[in-house]
Amino acid sequence: MGTLPFEKHMYELKSKIDELKNLATEQNMDLEKEIRQMEVKLYNMQKEAYKNLTAWDKVSIARLVERPTALDYINRIFENFMELHGDRYYGDDAAIVGGIAYINGIAVTVIAQQKGNNTKENIKRNFGMPNPEGYRKALRLMKQAEKFKRPVICLVDTPGAYCGLGAEERGQGEAIARNLMEMSNLKTPVISIVIGEGGSGGALALAVADEVWMLEHAIYSILSPEGFASILFKDARLAREAANAMKITAQDLINFGIIDRIIKEPLGGAHTNVDEMALSIKRNLEESINRLTAEPIESLLTKRYYKFRKIGKVVE
Repeated sequence: MGTLPFEKHMYELKSKIDELKNLATEQNMDLEKEIRQMEVKLYNMQKEAYKNLTAWDKVSIARLVERPTALDYINRIFENFMELHGDRYYGDDAAIVGGIAYINGIAVTVIAQQKGNNTKENIKRNFGMPNPEGYRKALRLMKQAEKFKRPVICLVDTPGAYCGLGAEERGQGEAIARNLMEMSNLKTPVISIVIGEGGSGGALALAVADEVWMLEHAIYSILSPEGFASILFKDARLAREAANAMKITAQDLINFGIIDRIIKEPLGGAHTNVDEMALSIKRNLEESINRLTAEPIESLLTKRYYKFRKIGKVVE
């Protein structure tokens, strides 16, 4: 498991605790009191550290390879997930997974950007950077959900849309723009949750929703801090300073009214307890799906329109 820069002392203390536990087992020694004291110290250190994270710290957490991926959540939150493939134009894109599932007996359409848990899986998933066919697959599933009156749940986790030559040749910009247009008027409830990185238009293409949520340590930005630093500061090495200036954390964005809800993560981040994190997301979804499906669709569309008009004015 990777260690974040601000976790160095905590990692050292945890190593000492593990050494004491091994010593107690091997030598049959009673070290329970000492171990307990060190565990309390570690907990307090974690609590204090995670209470004062910088924007760059949150970027580091959002990018952890250990951080749960969309499929980790889908398999824990939903029942009977049936993945559907292809955009019916070009092919299938493994960077976006989508299909039909149930949550407490309610049929929903789930669409997510999928990263890998290791290098091999990341190559298969293109590191969570979708091609145009991925966004067109997502739109196909959204229109299907609209037809059958299924709520749409989107899990957002991407550094950004893939910017390769082939993607541009197949209409990357058009695919993203069409999703923005169609989602703004999609006649079914839509909830989007930023679970890790929410990068640029690649994230926004799945985030024109009635409600946009973020996990506590997720980020949501117009581009990467490295890209921002390269353009404005002419030096990508100033990414840490750029992250702080960009206001990309969940706490910043809820204050601006750009997102609607922050879902608290377990101490240390979502990767420390995936089951607990998934349960928290599920509880939030259960409440919101029932509320949104009970509202007349014309009311939802009106609120969605004015929501993003308001965000547009904030951005301006």
